[in-house]
Amino acid sequence: MSAAGRSEDERAPDRVAAGLRDADFVRLVATADGDALAATGLLARALDATEVPYQASLAAVPDAPATDADYTVAVGHAGGYADVPLREEPIALAAADIAADLANEAVDPTLALAGAVCAGTEPSGTYLERADLDRRPGVAVPTEDRIDGLAGSTLVHADFSGDQEAAEEAVSAVDAGRELASYVALSAVEDAPPRASEVVERALYRYETDRFETLGGYADVLDAVAREQPGTGLALALGHDVDETALEAWRAHGQRAHDAVREADTSRYNGVYAARVDSDVPLGTVARLLLAYRAPEPVALVATEGGAAVAGDGDIEQAAREAAATLDGRTTARGNHGRATFDGTATDYIAAFREAL
Repeated sequence: MSAAGRSEDERAPDRVAAGLRDADFVRLVATADGDALAATGLLARALDATEVPYQASLAAVPDAPATDADYTVAVGHAGGYADVPLREEPIALAAADIAADLANEAVDPTLALAGAVCAGTEPSGTYLERADLDRRPGVAVPTEDRIDGLAGSTLVHADFSGDQEAAEEAVSAVDAGRELASYVALSAVEDAPPRASEVVERALYRYETDRFETLGGYADVLDAVAREQPGTGLALALGHDVDETALEAWRAHGQRAHDAVREADTSRYNGVYAARVDSDVPLGTVARLLLAYRAPEPVALVATEGGAAVAGDGDIEQAAREAAATLDGRTTARGNHGRATFDGTATDYIAAFREAL
């Protein structure tokens, strides 16, 4: 039965866990973002613990699986072909609840929290208690080297972002801990829209973790590697020793994202701040950074030939779907952000989205 025909009760954690437990083969089809990646890792670890075979995949806009499975979970998108969709953010916490019902001992609370941070949620609740993380003053980066961390972070966009020399000057100008966090916050909100003062707090959640130094840093790496190297991202979420490879992907991702924010060809319309970029730009990350730190309008849209990403202060899902459909495309929009693929140019999608908004 497709997800469209299922009641809310059938999507409850215990019912989904039962469906996974009884399956001979499970397919996890996820969107390529940090929250969905963490959710996929949590479900996959629980399936490993219960010895249920599965296959997992990530894509910006996933296709329907080519082969059938006994039970299919669409992670981060509607997936009309799936037995159940997980798309209410934070997805990682919903997946952790399912995984706990399936194999509680396999649940990694820090991974669940990192996924939630990717979705913009402040850490709290049962999983924060289970993780037992210490919180200290400072900046949430994934490396012990604060210069490297500031330059690569995509939780913030400021003068030092993507610039090792500027990051070194920033670190040398202040003391460790609280003063550096204040410097980062002030730098991020300078000449930025009012929403930046709230968004930058994600870079200041310095919960200390064994993996990637801080919870915010862990989240930043998850989101970057999901978009940059999905295969490495899956290995990371499964707990494999790919941290250095993931950090390399994170650095490259951050560099390209920050360069694109500075160099994009932007236009301002009524309600939409649009950017035309090259095809190798990490669209979703750039849309998020533009909305948080540059956009004077409530929606940031980043488009290239055949692809686009949208981020908004409010719900953009319907407009993103209509715009993609107009151009014979598809989207995985959910809530206030989304990705789309389509037949056409960046200008075509911008026009279609403005018409649909």
